[in-house]
Amino acid sequence: MKARHLLATAFAAAAAAAAAPAAAAETVVVTADRMIDVVEGRVVQEPVVVITDGRIVSVVGRGGARPNIPAGAKRIDLPGKTLLPGLIDMHVHLTSLAEIGGYRGLQYTDSFWSAVGAANAVKTLRAGFTTVRNVGADGFQDVGLREAIDGGWLEGPRIVTAGYAIGATGGHCDNNALPPSLDRKEPSVVNSPEEARAKVRWLHKYGAQVIKICATGGVFSLGDSVGGQQLSLEEMKAIADEAHMLGLKVAAHAHGDEGIRTAILAGIDTIEHCSLASDATIALAVQHRTWFDMDIYNDDYILATGTANGTEQESLDKEKMIGLKQRQTFQRAVRAGVPMLFGTDAGVYPHGDNARQFAKMVEWGMTPMQAIQAATRNAAQALGREGDVGAIAVGRYGDLVAVSGDPLKDVRTLEHVDAVIKGGKLVRRD
Repeated sequence: MKARHLLATAFAAAAAAAAAPAAAAETVVVTADRMIDVVEGRVVQEPVVVITDGRIVSVVGRGGARPNIPAGAKRIDLPGKTLLPGLIDMHVHLTSLAEIGGYRGLQYTDSFWSAVGAANAVKTLRAGFTTVRNVGADGFQDVGLREAIDGGWLEGPRIVTAGYAIGATGGHCDNNALPPSLDRKEPSVVNSPEEARAKVRWLHKYGAQVIKICATGGVFSLGDSVGGQQLSLEEMKAIADEAHMLGLKVAAHAHGDEGIRTAILAGIDTIEHCSLASDATIALAVQHRTWFDMDIYNDDYILATGTANGTEQESLDKEKMIGLKQRQTFQRAVRAGVPMLFGTDAGVYPHGDNARQFAKMVEWGMTPMQAIQAATRNAAQALGREGDVGAIAVGRYGDLVAVSGDPLKDVRTLEHVDAVIKGGKLVRRD
């Protein structure tokens, strides 16, 4: 009898919910003086962007038919401003701090890094980056951060999470800073194609939305060669094949030419850093349409800071060796037609300064439009999320930024955004 009563109550509640009127859709109208259409590579005058329940439903410019705007719609009028899509940084580490380097990081408890990740997420969003790809974090801290932001508990960008980055024993994704008496196998370490394939499945199980691998040595790993290859072709291919079967993209940290080349041949989707790529490898990237994601701003910060933040001299020497070469490689890659992305390695330099890289990209061979497209249209394509982010277009999220002046004439205007809108919600307005 009690069970019958509970069943009747449940049916009654369901019927009442079905009969109740649907909640009214929230509509936001955004206007400005001009808008950069990153898909077509043009400027639209006097745009009117209509966002309903977080997604764009209409975009018109001067001379276009005025949209049907429902009564009671909220307005965000930005006179004198230029609208752009919310920016996308394809290489960040939200749970890292540039201000704490080397062995100084061992002075902090593990949960400290999750806490600073929340603060860095706010800085990143308010700097105009409404989407980021977090390519490596211990303890799935980036997954927890993403869940908190998506659930409305924290303010921050949309995060594409990698969890741990996969690497070889003694490699860039291992921990070489401690003596054998304190040795532990990092959760990210693999030593065969079979282990690599299993690691992809494990990462996917616990929230990875992209797979990150360490194909070569790095600047901030101790005891390895910055350009030396650390994963075999068979290991990289096993990772790429397994990830693609699961619907995941793969990013490869790779400074050295042979590691970059091997990653391209293994089917890796984006190559990070790309510092020492030869002309032959650049041509291979063009042939395979492999994305290059090059962090060419942070050299300024690393060299200016030196060892003051705890960075080891070994790491500083590596950066001195590859910094200029990386920028020259970037220039050659742009000229050759390699598809390019915007990725900064934020966490190696202070979060919130992401937009400083735009000027470096222009200095080393891009037009302002190309640099902006690398952080919008191209990034959305590389993420496989063209239906959600990367452009002010019908169906995509209402993620917008506004700046004073014309970033196509002075790309540094992107370093000081005046308004940030995420999913139709005004996050920041100066």
